Amino acid sequence: MSAPEGDTDPRWMREALRLAARARGRTAPNPMVGSLVVGDGARIASGHHVRDGATHAEALALERAGARARGATLYVTLEPCAHHGRTPPCVDAVLASGVRRVVIATLDPDPRTSGRSVERLRAAGLEVVVGVEEPASRALNCGFESRLLRGRPHTTLKLAASLDGRIATRSGDSRWITGERARAWVHELRNRVDAIAVGSGTALADDPELTCRLPGLHHRSPIRVVLDSSFRTPASTKMVRSATEVPVIIFGADGKKPPAFGAGVSARQVPLQRDGCLDLAAVLRNLSEHDITRVMVEGGPMVARAFLDADLVDEVVIAQGTKSLGASGRLPLVDRGIDMFADASRWDVVETRAIGADRMTSYHRHDRFAADERP
Repeated sequence: MSAPEGDTDPRWMREALRLAARARGRTAPNPMVGSLVVGDGARIASGHHVRDGATHAEALALERAGARARGATLYVTLEPCAHHGRTPPCVDAVLASGVRRVVIATLDPDPRTSGRSVERLRAAGLEVVVGVEEPASRALNCGFESRLLRGRPHTTLKLAASLDGRIATRSGDSRWITGERARAWVHELRNRVDAIAVGSGTALADDPELTCRLPGLHHRSPIRVVLDSSFRTPASTKMVRSATEVPVIIFGADGKKPPAFGAGVSARQVPLQRDGCLDLAAVLRNLSEHDITRVMVEGGPMVARAFLDADLVDEVVIAQGTKSLGASGRLPLVDRGIDMFADASRWDVVETRAIGADRMTSYHRHDRFAADERP
């Protein structure tokens, strides 16, 4: 005797979420969505949203299922859209498919849809279940949700520190704080976001390329963002020279005239704050307006601290190596160390695991995620 449908809903939804996650870093400004058509306890068809502008997950799964969808259950990780965009409303395809039951992980935060598709489906006599694996679905699309609800991208701060919480020796040497596997893992993190942000100090001192250097993933490198109030980033930097392959955005201050950086570089101006630094909230709003949903901050101590002081960090990821640099080593947050994330009133530890000999710890800003979410 097979298990009742409701008992198997979480299993099928987790499978749909795995499908959705295949498109990490490629769907902005759209969400990642996966969908399954299931009948008699077996998968009939599946689909996931591959990239912005492509067929939506549920429409693709239903198209592949064809007549076999009639009387089946549709699993979808996000409420089907109810509005016209570049594609027709997916709720129309669901109603026309003949499925008798729809299981949805979470409602769409987009006000053009939120709850409307569920109402239409129920009004048509379909059984609709909402909330199966909701925290995981919301976490997967934390950037999509943040852009809609907060008007800015989801922001992750990435730090690398020694065993004793330093980022460099007193002289500034920071090479190989973590091992090869941890460094490869950082490139995987880059593959999951839409943009990487650094300060002009990092751009000038280190001349980083900031691309995803894992095999086969260079073409999926995120946009590079430089916070440079005076537009002093030279055209000779690796980022500017490679901007035709991977775009670069340089933010400077209002009133500062940017030089002619060349193809692939966008120079944008935002206000300065009283302390003379760029208004980081304005930077994030600008990125959001240009379809960026997830940003990873990889800048130095001053940039990291500025984002934290402005309360614009949603997630912190720390890779911690096995070597100690001593009490004279440089702290990751100007005058503070990573122990500041032990403040349980502001930060929740959500994951700690080994990456080779090193350790990765992930923190979420308190109350910005549903319980047990893992992006």
